[in-house]
Amino acid sequence: MSTVTVIGRGHSGTRAISHTLYASGVFMGRTLNSSGDKIPPEAMYDACRILAKYVKWNGGLSWDFSSLHTMEIDEQFEALINSYLEDVLSNESKHRGWKIPETTLVYPWILRLFPDLKYIHWIRDPRDCILSGHGTDDLRRFGVEGPLTDDLRKRRAISWLYQYQIMQSTPKPKHYILIRFEDFVLRQEETLSRLEDFLDIPLARIIVRPDAVGRWRIDPGPYSFEFLADAMRENGYSEEL
Repeated sequence: MSTVTVIGRGHSGTRAISHTLYASGVFMGRTLNSSGDKIPPEAMYDACRILAKYVKWNGGLSWDFSSLHTMEIDEQFEALINSYLEDVLSNESKHRGWKIPETTLVYPWILRLFPDLKYIHWIRDPRDCILSGHGTDDLRRFGVEGPLTDDLRKRRAISWLYQYQIMQSTPKPKHYILIRFEDFVLRQEETLSRLEDFLDIPLARIIVRPDAVGRWRIDPGPYSFEFLADAMRENGYSEEL
């Protein structure tokens, strides 16, 4: 039996991998919404607010996640996660898992609770990622302290950066693969082959739309923020994409 989860910000195209896993016979929870999220989400949302209490905001765009990797995990957090995942953890399918973007907000403790899971790190060019709204756009909704702004696109960009930083601060899992949404769309066979080797199962092919890549090019903006430049370079995003 193997269990997989997807770590990636909302509007990163994570529904594509959730739908792929579901179509491939992976049990992804009793109830999914149209985005492939395991619902109801309330227990996960409450767990996010508990973990956020232990993240230190240094001011600006800097957060300290270090205590999350060593402190005792909050018992209420663990109970909430077990409640949210009850249907997945009790399922006896050979392959099971879940996807909901808010898992990214609690990633350090998910990894500590479930070190043997297979983790798919999913990332998308932030210029495309911030074009549409998501529940995690306002981090304060989940108890995360950070800079305030009335600029909606900037708020989304800050959320993208925070979630990228929490991913980067967390020790790499035993079973880990990094997938760019753009590669899944533009090089689907090559990317699915990598995922099949990682998951050790054949994967279904779903319809993908090449026009989902580079939408920022025809958007009036704003979509580019200097504070995202380092993360973009680290992941191979440039204007030549």
